[in-house]
Amino acid sequence: MGDDSEWMKLPIDQKCEHKLWKARLNGYEEALKLFQKIDDEKSPEWSKYLGLIKKFVTDSNAVAQLKGLEAALAYVENAHVAGKTTGEVASGVVNKVFNQPKARAKELGLDICLMYIEIEKGEAVQEELLKGLDNKNPKIIVACIETLRKALSEFGSKIISLKPIIKVLPKLFESREKAVRDEAKLLAVEIYRWIRDALRPPLQNINSVQLKELEEEWVKVSSAAPKQTRFLRSQQELKAKFEQQQAVGGDADGGGDDEEETVPQVDAYELLEAVEILSKLPKDFYEKIEAKKWQERKEALEAVELLVKNPKLESGDYADLVKVLKKVVGKDTNVMLVALAAKCLAGLAAGLRKKFGQYAGHVVPTILEKFKEKKPQVVQALQEAIDAIFLTTTLQNISEDVLAVMDNKNPTIKQQTSLFIARSFRHCTPSTLPKSLLKPFCAALLKHINDSAPEVRDAGFEALGTALKVAGEKAVNPFLADVDKLKLDRIKECAEKVELVYGKKTGGAAEKKEGKPITGKTPALSGTGGDKETKDAATKPGPLKKASAVKSGGPPKKSKPAAAAGMGGAGAKGKKGPETKEIFESELSIEVCEEKAAAVLPASCIQQLDSGNWKERLACMEEFQKAVELMERSEMPCQALVRMLAKKPGWKETNFQVMQMKLHIVALIAQKGNFSKTSAQVVLDGLVDKVGDVKCGTNAKEAMTAIAEACQLPWTAEQVVAMAFSQKNPKNQSETLNWLSNAIKEFGFSGLNVKAFISNVKTALAATNPAVRTSAITLLGVMYLYVGPPLRMFFEDEKPALLSQIDAEFEKMQGQTAPAPTRGISRHSGGGGDDGEEEEQEDIGNDVVDLLPRTDIGDKITAELVSKIGDKNWKIRKEGLDEVTSIINDAKFIQPNIGELPAALKSRLNDSNKILVQQTLSILQQLATAMGPNIKQHNNVRAAALATVNAWAEQTGMKEWLEGEDLSEELRKENPFLRQELLGWLAEKLPTLRSVPSDLLLCVPHLYSCLEDRNGDVRKKAQDALPFFMMHLGFEKMAKATGKLKPTSKDQVLAMLEKAKANMPAKPAPPAKASSRVVGGAAPAKFQPASAVAEDSGSNTMESKPDPKKAKAGGASSKAKGVQGKKVLSKPNLKEDDDKSGPIFIMVPNGKEQRMKDEKGLKVLKWNFTTPRDEYIEQLKTQMSSCVAKWLQDEMFHADFQHHNKALAVMIEHLENEKDGVISCLDLILKWLTLRFFDTNTSVLMKALEYLKLLFNLLSQEEYHLTENEASSFIPYLILKVGEPKDVIRKDVRAILNRMCLIYPASKMFTFIMEGTKSKNSKQRAECLEELGCLVESYGMNVCQPTPGKALKEMATHIGDRDNTVRNAALNTIVTVYNVHGDQVFKLIGNLSEKDMSMLEERIKRSAKRPSAAPVRQAEEKPQRTQNISANASMLRKGPAEDMSSKLNQNRNMGSHSEATHTVPREFQLDLDEIENDNGAGRCEMPALVQHKLDDIFEPVLIPEPKIRAVSPHFDDMHSNTASTINFVISQVASGDINTSIQALAQIDEVLRQEDKAEAMSGHIDQFLIATFMQLRLIYNTHMADEKLDKDEIVKLYSCIIGSMISLFQIESLAREASTGVLKDLMHGLITLMLDSRVEDLEEGEQVIRSVNLLVVKVLEKSDQTNILSALLVLLQDSLLATASSPKFSELVMKCLWRMVRLLPETINSINLDRILLDIHIFMKVFPKEKLKQCKSEFPIRTLKTLLHTLCKLKGPKILDHLTMIDNKNESELEAHLCRVMKHSMDQTGSKTDKDTEKGASRIEEKASKAKVNDILAEIFKKIGSKENTKEGLAELYEYKKKYSDADIEPFLKNSSQFFQSYVERGLRLIETEREGKGRIAASTGISPQMEGTCVPASTHTVSSSIGNTNGEEVGPSVYLERLKILRQRCGLDNAKQEDRPPLTSLLSKPAVPTVASSTDMLHSKLSQLRESREQYQHLDLDSNQTHSSGIGTTLASPSSAAANIDDLKKRLERIKSSRK
Repeated sequence: MGDDSEWMKLPIDQKCEHKLWKARLNGYEEALKLFQKIDDEKSPEWSKYLGLIKKFVTDSNAVAQLKGLEAALAYVENAHVAGKTTGEVASGVVNKVFNQPKARAKELGLDICLMYIEIEKGEAVQEELLKGLDNKNPKIIVACIETLRKALSEFGSKIISLKPIIKVLPKLFESREKAVRDEAKLLAVEIYRWIRDALRPPLQNINSVQLKELEEEWVKVSSAAPKQTRFLRSQQELKAKFEQQQAVGGDADGGGDDEEETVPQVDAYELLEAVEILSKLPKDFYEKIEAKKWQERKEALEAVELLVKNPKLESGDYADLVKVLKKVVGKDTNVMLVALAAKCLAGLAAGLRKKFGQYAGHVVPTILEKFKEKKPQVVQALQEAIDAIFLTTTLQNISEDVLAVMDNKNPTIKQQTSLFIARSFRHCTPSTLPKSLLKPFCAALLKHINDSAPEVRDAGFEALGTALKVAGEKAVNPFLADVDKLKLDRIKECAEKVELVYGKKTGGAAEKKEGKPITGKTPALSGTGGDKETKDAATKPGPLKKASAVKSGGPPKKSKPAAAAGMGGAGAKGKKGPETKEIFESELSIEVCEEKAAAVLPASCIQQLDSGNWKERLACMEEFQKAVELMERSEMPCQALVRMLAKKPGWKETNFQVMQMKLHIVALIAQKGNFSKTSAQVVLDGLVDKVGDVKCGTNAKEAMTAIAEACQLPWTAEQVVAMAFSQKNPKNQSETLNWLSNAIKEFGFSGLNVKAFISNVKTALAATNPAVRTSAITLLGVMYLYVGPPLRMFFEDEKPALLSQIDAEFEKMQGQTAPAPTRGISRHSGGGGDDGEEEEQEDIGNDVVDLLPRTDIGDKITAELVSKIGDKNWKIRKEGLDEVTSIINDAKFIQPNIGELPAALKSRLNDSNKILVQQTLSILQQLATAMGPNIKQHNNVRAAALATVNAWAEQTGMKEWLEGEDLSEELRKENPFLRQELLGWLAEKLPTLRSVPSDLLLCVPHLYSCLEDRNGDVRKKAQDALPFFMMHLGFEKMAKATGKLKPTSKDQVLAMLEKAKANMPAKPAPPAKASSRVVGGAAPAKFQPASAVAEDSGSNTMESKPDPKKAKAGGASSKAKGVQGKKVLSKPNLKEDDDKSGPIFIMVPNGKEQRMKDEKGLKVLKWNFTTPRDEYIEQLKTQMSSCVAKWLQDEMFHADFQHHNKALAVMIEHLENEKDGVISCLDLILKWLTLRFFDTNTSVLMKALEYLKLLFNLLSQEEYHLTENEASSFIPYLILKVGEPKDVIRKDVRAILNRMCLIYPASKMFTFIMEGTKSKNSKQRAECLEELGCLVESYGMNVCQPTPGKALKEMATHIGDRDNTVRNAALNTIVTVYNVHGDQVFKLIGNLSEKDMSMLEERIKRSAKRPSAAPVRQAEEKPQRTQNISANASMLRKGPAEDMSSKLNQNRNMGSHSEATHTVPREFQLDLDEIENDNGAGRCEMPALVQHKLDDIFEPVLIPEPKIRAVSPHFDDMHSNTASTINFVISQVASGDINTSIQALAQIDEVLRQEDKAEAMSGHIDQFLIATFMQLRLIYNTHMADEKLDKDEIVKLYSCIIGSMISLFQIESLAREASTGVLKDLMHGLITLMLDSRVEDLEEGEQVIRSVNLLVVKVLEKSDQTNILSALLVLLQDSLLATASSPKFSELVMKCLWRMVRLLPETINSINLDRILLDIHIFMKVFPKEKLKQCKSEFPIRTLKTLLHTLCKLKGPKILDHLTMIDNKNESELEAHLCRVMKHSMDQTGSKTDKDTEKGASRIEEKASKAKVNDILAEIFKKIGSKENTKEGLAELYEYKKKYSDADIEPFLKNSSQFFQSYVERGLRLIETEREGKGRIAASTGISPQMEGTCVPASTHTVSSSIGNTNGEEVGPSVYLERLKILRQRCGLDNAKQEDRPPLTSLLSKPAVPTVASSTDMLHSKLSQLRESREQYQHLDLDSNQTHSSGIGTTLASPSSAAANIDDLKKRLERIKSSRK
């Protein structure tokens, strides 16, 4: 026990630190007692324990710790220094106490935390508790949450800051520990008690179940406002109050205002986390939002909409986003998007709040104007957006925009704007709705309540009612003075209904006036300018205490706007120093004043204030004065002191000495104290009263001056003048005015409300007392110094005598400068120097004009009046103008709202009646004066002449004029009168300006051209103006501007500049300001946009918003009219209309020769440029001026293209009559036309080309030859246009080039065209090369310049061009040369790269197969004939082929030689017999044939080249050469040479891509597809296996094939032409390609396979749905039968089928179901169910079932009617299956289905019985007769005959031709055999594609499908055999051989494949026909169709017959030749 006693002796603090827990325990117990004993909280004892308290709570021994906690609690509660331990102790409690198992420990820990909060350490505790929430130990977390909840419930949300707690709440709800979640829930409920719904947004994302539970808890929370129950140490008085209330019985409402105090409003927004969205915008957002497709724009907007849904957004730069959204709202045509964009804007505004304010101004006008939309959802979105935006800014900021829209004509806009204003007012308080804002809004709204549209009126009433409610009657009534009783009542009625956002408490208007301004207003009182409302509030001492209470606790939203407005008010007064803060203070009651005064004044002084003895009063005043002199500014209670002075007898003091003292003291207080306007109002009345006093006057004036200095002159002056004129004493009035005159000189003029003074001055001028009048005139003189001449306008209507006095006063003032202000806060802090002051003064001058009382004459400018002004009869026009004059005269000063007047007047400036023009000008002058600066809005009227110009300049200042390009534009016009007047005017005005805008520099170039003008007067005026320009711009700038002049001009101008430099006047100096202004007669010359002073005075509203409607209407037109207007003035030019009658081209002898000499001698610019510069245009103008009619020249050089069109029309009109004139000016005309080639306007270009064609025709008739000069300045520019993208233009240009060869040697043309091939434009290169080919073809090799060799080398370089078209053109051209020149070409060309050479040789080889025509002709033609040939060539070029793309047509290399020999294709007209008998003159082409060896026929040929379309089912003679060209190109697609194939595909693709040309492919689709999949097969079998081939080539070929197919299958009309067989093979080819593993290994293989995928989808969607379905079924059947085929193949086919099934619902109606069901029937025959089930995969059977099921679902029972094509339905598995499906789907008894089947079967009988038999037959025969439906017709006829075997079809056949009859019979027989044959399809059908080719019988059946039957339905071969017979007869062939064939029926009775034969078989037969027919066709220049047909004949007959035929032909040919010899 020894050591036990040791620690007992230690002092308490050491015990507490002892290592033994018992010692510590003992120490804690004693410490606890000690802490409870110490009374003085500041005792030094406390400090000992500062470092120990943490150890108290963190003791490791649980027992000791408990005591330690108790001791710590006592310490915290009692010690003054405890606060210092907060952080460490709280942290200790959280980490070491809250995890204790003992509840008592936790309780104490909690109490300690709460105690710290009570001693004002809440933040630190809260921080530790929040840290504790991140602890891993759930116990600690739970305890922390509980502590927070407890703290909140006791101290309330004012002390516990909720934001950080709410931030962590969601995380707590996600905790794994139930205890934590439950505690969090309780905390959430507690928070909800305090802030209610503000808690919802932050918790919206927690688990829905938890949210639901919370909602249930929240509902239970009592709605009574929670109260704080535990108070901080600083809140003891509140505590007392609370306890007292509790004692009384806790009366709920007893708290009155304090209750409000306890619960601060929490804004949910504050509790949210800001989200950053700008970076999350989609990457391509800004592109998408501008996209053409609205869907893309919509996507972009939806992305934004999603992002802005975040309730709080991070601030950032949203300018771009807002800009695009604004653009969508304003410009987008899709209203859905407008609404969406508005929603986005609303979201942005709501999320950014005040941070959005900066963008509000840009968006508001756009949204308001968009209210013209009627759609409710758009209107609603716009309303939400504008309301959200309003909350981010203030009414003040957007008022201008809103007011501008209020005048809109559209009633919806007016209505919505008023409603918006009404909603906005609800958010205002009287302080944020001052008079300056109310005034313009009320004015605008008053117009609305008189509007014709009821909805606008209603909205107007609502807005005015809201204003009345918010601002109170006192504020609003002055603006409603003119409103009639009914309307006023309506407004008041609206006011009563209004619910305000702030202050729901206020009831009637009277109460509102007291309660309203005060809530949240006090903070703003300090600076709210002259806001009367505030004054009222402040003067009522009653509710004052309440105000101070609310000050701290009022809703925060209220005070913000109020404060802002307050500061705005202060700011409005311009440049004030910081002293202006306290201009207003609240009024104090007399008792308070006495109290305050007593504190600073000697007691005796206060007692003697109202003593009866004047001496005592005097003594009192002396003491008063001393006290004031000694007082500190901060301690001086000004208001109390002046109230003491005003105390009885106050200003009625009879003793002048006392009075003088009193006034002196007032001045002293005003100078020395913080003197407010409230204090000033106490004394001013008295001062004004004494101002006229002889003895006290000076003191009174001094006091007034001192007050003016303290409270600013504008306010003081206004008060003083108003008071003076409310008295009767004339002396006071005159003295007040005198004081004001001096004050203005001392303080300066800024901020003064001229308007108010002027009305008082007018009263003074009318006074009977002469002194008052004199003072008034003196004051006017002083004002004149600042305001200048505009001041006189106010007094125009005074009596002449008085006016002369005013004028005399003004005269005196002229030449004086306003003195710089010496007093007043408005002095610039930095003494801004002369300049600064000067500017300010000038602004005022202009401001004054704004203050004139203006009348609105808008309603007098009626539509009637405007139409009068525009009447046809000049007398009525004059009447109209007279009316306008009188309206303006009556009104004196007008508002800028003058409706349609400017436009009407503008048109009168060009009146034919000169008197009216003059009258209009004088009206404009009047207008300018009457409207003042607002005339700026109507600047488009400024087409008037000098008188008007001066009046305007006087109003707007010269600056406005020199800005922009107005003057420079006018000077540019070459009108001598205009130029001289303008220059003269500038010379007069410029010297008076001190500075000019930089735009003056734009006038300089035109000034220089004026120096060289033809007109002497203009030159002189320009020289006079030079020095003044130089004065402003400086010599250097002027000299630099000469750089662009011609050298000759430059020297002259520089000389003049030197001369002017010597005479250059000095710039006018600032002091001479006033004088120069008056002399110049202009308004203040240095006009500036009004500075802040003016803007805020509120008087400026009219000027600062130029009305958008009247903004300057398009410059060009108004200026153009201006020219005429001015011209008229200076010289009445009556010949305006008559002078158009003369010739347009004036012949000047030797003019053209002289021009050429000038150009040669370099006196003028050579016509050579890449784009025409101004000097070329000017030069051409000058040259034309002598030989082209003036009016025409004006049209030719007008800025507007429509005038060029007019000019061209006139030139075309005059072409025939003025041949000689045209030729004499030809060089100029051509040059002018070259300028037109540089215009972008197509209409002008077309017109120009039309003129050129006519012109060259005329020239060739006149046998004129172009001179070198004309050619070189024209042809190169014409050749540029050959490269135009528009075909029409290219065609025209080529035609013109052709015609030019008639008037200009072709060899010289050649050089120009050769130059054209060097262009960057590939179209131009190609066209030029083609043109060169034509030249060589027409004119032989001699045209080639400089030598054929060089020319050819140049052309050959283009064979390697990167552009396909250019390569082709180059090849074609060289082939043409080859045809003319033979093999020598290769020598001339020289070395070519291997690739180019091979291309050329290939091309030449191809062309060699056709005879060449041109060279022969060349030999015999006389030179004159060349003209016709070239004309013929151009004809060819423009033949029907031109409509096909020229690429496809390849006119030059494939078509034109053969065509040259027979331009008209004469199918079936050539007869061999005729030729044999024809011994007439042989055709010169024939000898060319001799060279060919006939044995060639049997050699294989490289490329199959079908030159014609296959025989079409009816003998149409429609084979245009377009078709033959296409056939040829298609034949190349299947070429074995990859390059050939690629080129052919590219050409076809080109055609398919051009909508207008794609139709040309119609009828060739099957043919093209066959060629394509032939090529695919070739690649698959041959190219891919070829090691040597570059695989890139293959990929290229694949991509060409797939590309052109995709182009084809995008054109639905063409895609539908593909027939079943062809589609089947195509799909086969494509699927094979997709499965080709070799392709995948290629570099771009994946890309190829992706493209094929895309193509397959296109094929499935776009082809004829019946055909493709049928094809897929057959393909599936084949693939399942073929053992070699891979399962993957079948699978892909089925996938395609599934896709088709998906498409069925849309396509079902376009499908021929009968055919599809037939295909399914056949499929099921080949694959009965059992067999299908044996397949490895279950897919086939599922596919089939799905297909049938879908069809049943879509068609219902009707599907059974579509089994017509199946012969023996009953045996068909299909029918049974369908019935089953139907039964199943209908879920009904079988009887119904049976009925249906019967019904189906009997359907045809019913029909037949109903309709007349004849009609049915007629219909059927019509089908057989039509080209498309032949097959269908025959099938129907067959069915019909089968049903009604007795039917008689004889009558129908009787009328038809023998051929038709036999055709029908054969067709029926064929169908019969087909139908029976189908029953016998053997299982041997699975013949692989390779074998199919050998199967001739099958091919006979299918040839038809590729031979021209566009419908895709196979026509029976019989049809063709029939035709063949006829053809053979025609050809003189023997038909006997046909008998050797087995009969047709037997051929067809055993088809070896299913009905849809593969097209491969057709191919083999077709290709063999093609080959033979082509050989014959190429080597015998016979008519192709015949040979072709005979070719078919031979193939079908038998191979031997083919040979026989050819022998036969050979013999005949020999005969023909010998007979020719």
